[in-house]
Amino acid sequence: MRYFYLPVLLLFVAGISGCSQKSIPASKSASQNVQDIRIMTAPNNDGKITGTTIEQAFEAAGFAIDGNNDMNKPFSARFGGTHYPVYRLATVHQPDLSTKLIETNPLFGLLTPLSMSIWQDHEGNMNISSLTLRGMSRMTQIPMDNPDLVALADLMEKALRTALPGGHFKPLAYQKVADPTKRLSVDFTAQFSIEEDATIEDAKDDFEAEFEGEMEPVGFLFPGFIDVNEELQERGNQSFDFYDTYSVCKLDVIFPIHKVHPEVGAFAPCTFFFYKKTDEDAVHMGFPSVQNWIASTDIADKESLEPLIHAENLFIDIVNGITE
Repeated sequence: MRYFYLPVLLLFVAGISGCSQKSIPASKSASQNVQDIRIMTAPNNDGKITGTTIEQAFEAAGFAIDGNNDMNKPFSARFGGTHYPVYRLATVHQPDLSTKLIETNPLFGLLTPLSMSIWQDHEGNMNISSLTLRGMSRMTQIPMDNPDLVALADLMEKALRTALPGGHFKPLAYQKVADPTKRLSVDFTAQFSIEEDATIEDAKDDFEAEFEGEMEPVGFLFPGFIDVNEELQERGNQSFDFYDTYSVCKLDVIFPIHKVHPEVGAFAPCTFFFYKKTDEDAVHMGFPSVQNWIASTDIADKESLEPLIHAENLFIDIVNGITE
């Protein structure tokens, strides 16, 4: 392995403000403006809506399917049981819109791919949770009127309506929704020191190999990976030496939370981005803070909170340990 030195500056933005909104949003547009997530639901007692049909709906809308995982299988194997008849975590991205957004704001890697949870509740309804336009804007600080971000949110809605025929958005009134000016993420800035016979790509590969090797033994899973730079280059953008994103999940986190807050799949798996621009020395890394989960879905119970905070601290310690 080629060893390299990465001094790291950690910036953790974790501000949460109480939301004065107390009534249930009266319309989709109102919900988009005050909530970070949206939940679409449709009757499914006949079982016609499945993980496969949902995937097909998103593919038809132009999305790449990066993951569509039946979580009840690992839940049953690891914890000896399941809670919902169906519980899936899916990740998707729209290559044309994602690359356009990353060109102007590389932090959109935080949402490349986008995450969703898919679950059938005990009443026979199929549900899908995803980020609203507001949620995508807050996470990345891309304005809500950005035409590419609006187009992505609209395309997501189109796919959701196709995936859940006859469905509707549930009225939501979470009270702790984060201040839209706060981007809740954990960010690292580093710089590679490259050996004489090595390249920046060699250093990247070494870091990622060590990252995966440290994360997997402590329970982190990687259900998806995207070479974003390849998609950028296919569209004529040569601005990056590399741009990779990982989907990261931990069963010990998602299992207890999903029983009370199945909608947290809008943030899980989380996305870890890792990029370097050709005209910069700095390497940038980051992932959405678990404060997103807490602030956007009113998580308050100890059984849910403790695994979240522990996993985030472990994630940070591993990255810092590799780069010291």
